[in-house]
Amino acid sequence: MAGVEMATEQMLRNEIGRTDRNRRQIRGWLAAVLFTLFALVLVGGATRLTESGLSITEWKPIHGVIPPLTVAEWEEEFQLYQRIPQYQQMNSGMTVDEFKTIFWWEWAHRLLARTIGLIFALPLAYFWFTGKVERKLRMPLLGILALGGFQGFIGWWMVSSGLVERTEVSQYRLATHLVIACLIFAACMWIFRGLSRHSNEAAPTDRSRKMAMIIAIFSLFQIYLGALVAGLDAGFSYNTWPLMDGAIIPQDLFLQQPWWINLFENPKTVQFVHRIGAYVLFAFALMHMIASLRAAPETTHARRAVLLFLLVSAQAAIGITTLVLQVPIGWGVAHQGGALVVLGFAIAHWRGFYGEYPRPTTIELRD
Repeated sequence: MAGVEMATEQMLRNEIGRTDRNRRQIRGWLAAVLFTLFALVLVGGATRLTESGLSITEWKPIHGVIPPLTVAEWEEEFQLYQRIPQYQQMNSGMTVDEFKTIFWWEWAHRLLARTIGLIFALPLAYFWFTGKVERKLRMPLLGILALGGFQGFIGWWMVSSGLVERTEVSQYRLATHLVIACLIFAACMWIFRGLSRHSNEAAPTDRSRKMAMIIAIFSLFQIYLGALVAGLDAGFSYNTWPLMDGAIIPQDLFLQQPWWINLFENPKTVQFVHRIGAYVLFAFALMHMIASLRAAPETTHARRAVLLFLLVSAQAAIGITTLVLQVPIGWGVAHQGGALVVLGFAIAHWRGFYGEYPRPTTIELRD
């Protein structure tokens, strides 16, 4: 009987060891996915700020990987661009060499998007068929893969909005595109964090988990507001802080009718709402940090709350600098990257209150 128990215990030890190895490998894969997603969002931000997003006017998911290689191919691509309103109304004097600059930004963005699909799909297939993906993670990971495929369609849907009547893409579609990218990033971070070791410390207060959730969700909402600002070029005006147009609450915020359309199409109103969102997020992070430090200052949860507040503060400083300097490309990209860092850490912080994913086998092991 003792021999059977020892054999069973050894089998369970082996199973737990195998689970640990599998989780390390999947965490490494998800870390690579998160890094590539981060790079993709940064390149997307630069593409927007350089007004390069409409330089490729056709959707070629496979053939589009190969850029123009000859003079004739460059001329053909340039002629396609010359047909759209952005060229005709904004860049009519552009040369082929100048066109190449905006083309390479958009091509790099699309290439990264295709690459992230491979980086996600191929390792997922390997982990799946070798039995390394735990059953509870299969549907979530497939859901992320499906959302990534849908994002490719959304990207073209966004670009197509600027090819006929507009000189830029729709701010609604731009915001949808960015939010879906952030949802994919957040989902990967949630799973990555769930596969990591957690402390067994209790939450500092009964409301800590709920507040962490609110901060994470509001971080995503603030990114949505920022996308509307970018889509309307609203950051290039009213470049003072803390006053906006000479006042704390500027006038003429609701000139358009119906009134609610100002929240989406009036650049002044959209920028003001984005500012208010930043203040609210800062206040949430500050209150969460203070409550955590008062209740349980020595816990990992409290230390994470402090770091979260510092990240939100740094992002606020970057945002103010970007605004006052009238959105130079470097600062604009830094602001978008900072938003993703805040979102990622907020998701990881929220996930930290739930503990590690339960293991397939649990046992009280003897030394």
